[in-house]
Amino acid sequence: MNAAEPARFDLFIDGQEISGQKGERATLKDPASGHAIASVAIAGRDEALHALEAADRAFRESPWAQDDGALRARVLRRLADRLEADAESFARLETVNMGKTLREARGDVAFVVRTLEYASGLADKIEGETIPVPPPRFDYTVREPLGVTVHIAPWNYPLLLAIRSVAPALASGNSVVLKPASLTPLTAVSFARLAHAGGVPPGILNVVMGPGREVGEALVTDERCRAVSFTGSVEVGLRIGEIAGRRAIPQTLELGGKSPVLVLPDADLDRAARGIGFGIFGNAGQMCWAASRLIVHESVRVPLLGKVRAFAEALKLGPGIEDGIDMGPLVSADQVDRVLGYIDAARQDGGKVITGGGRPDDPRLAPGNFVRPTIVEEVPPTSRAVREEIFGPVLSVSSFREVEEAIRLANDTRFGLFAALWTKDVGAAHSLARRLHAGMIAINDPPNTFPQTPFGGVKDSGVGSEQGRKSIEFFTRTKNVLVHLGTPGKRPAPASVRTKPPK
Repeated sequence: MNAAEPARFDLFIDGQEISGQKGERATLKDPASGHAIASVAIAGRDEALHALEAADRAFRESPWAQDDGALRARVLRRLADRLEADAESFARLETVNMGKTLREARGDVAFVVRTLEYASGLADKIEGETIPVPPPRFDYTVREPLGVTVHIAPWNYPLLLAIRSVAPALASGNSVVLKPASLTPLTAVSFARLAHAGGVPPGILNVVMGPGREVGEALVTDERCRAVSFTGSVEVGLRIGEIAGRRAIPQTLELGGKSPVLVLPDADLDRAARGIGFGIFGNAGQMCWAASRLIVHESVRVPLLGKVRAFAEALKLGPGIEDGIDMGPLVSADQVDRVLGYIDAARQDGGKVITGGGRPDDPRLAPGNFVRPTIVEEVPPTSRAVREEIFGPVLSVSSFREVEEAIRLANDTRFGLFAALWTKDVGAAHSLARRLHAGMIAINDPPNTFPQTPFGGVKDSGVGSEQGRKSIEFFTRTKNVLVHLGTPGKRPAPASVRTKPPK
């Protein structure tokens, strides 16, 4: 992209790109360089309502919802193929918009392709059931799409976390209004263009960008919104949940975490160190399930920390678009200030920074939003750096002597999205997994997920889960049909049987 001529991205409503009634626009910058990369239209309440109107009309009038699923299956599979063919341009766009490395962005796009493939396979398999009831009755259920579904996506995995819920919503026969994060809307708009060209009817997939307070609330409060999927902060999620709750519409809220990693004395320390490193420094730590709290047995603390520190210090920082880069910048200057503030708080609370702790010294990285991979130990459990979600490359370390202490430390958090265990004792792993308060557990693996596996947490990490077959259930409603077959008793024989044949 030419920094002097930023690319133009408009709202995508009813199969068309529009700039909005007010004509307001925002300039987005590459977080690695500060150069302008795109001019983006900003929606207001009017555009949000326009998108809902288009989605509602398309749901009622297009064949999308009325089809038996075969059409949706074909279109989604074709869309997966088209995205796979254009994967490199999507990955590059994601990298310059959000900052993640090109390797990570390529992995994200591949995950989206697989999500579309998985959803396409479910589209024509949405089935009801028959239920035994007292005769002479017949009872059955059907699953129907909800109508217009609203999807509010975050900035850390812009395309992946949007399509994670959009794909099953479309597969179920719904129409969609997607509001991507204001910082990272570029791949969402590009995806809508691709979907329209690939056969998704006008109005079935709409994308509006704008402030959450105005656009997001306008979408969720409107009666045409029949379900909402939100990924983001606890504060905003609770607000969305409050609105959805008052309207009694289904909701999934994925609100982040403060995930523990337990390392037992018998763990493979080399594998554990690599897993811990990927779990906290991947995507520059900007992950809802970042493995940000290391809880290690005191007998292996020193050697494990040495290996994790070596992993962190070997990471090459730089613009994600360049080859050989291991960790890119944070998404914005505000996010840099936030992360550095938590590191300062850890120091003030008595924590010891054993590596990282600030911005890199390389002057070539000064224009970008870079923070060095950071490890802090001896931070008291009451510190904000331990209690709150940092959303950056910062690992806090504590140790334990007894397993009971490790479980207590792991569960001592308001969040419950993810937890990891490193041990060679399979029995201990399964036993401890049952006692950890988290929606997802990884044993001898860093944070990992697949389109077919549920993704969700407990406590303040949110409500409900996404991915897997259950996602289809969320985006459909069950309708029960009871049929009375008539008064029981002996029925007269048909006339052809009662009449004697002529002699």
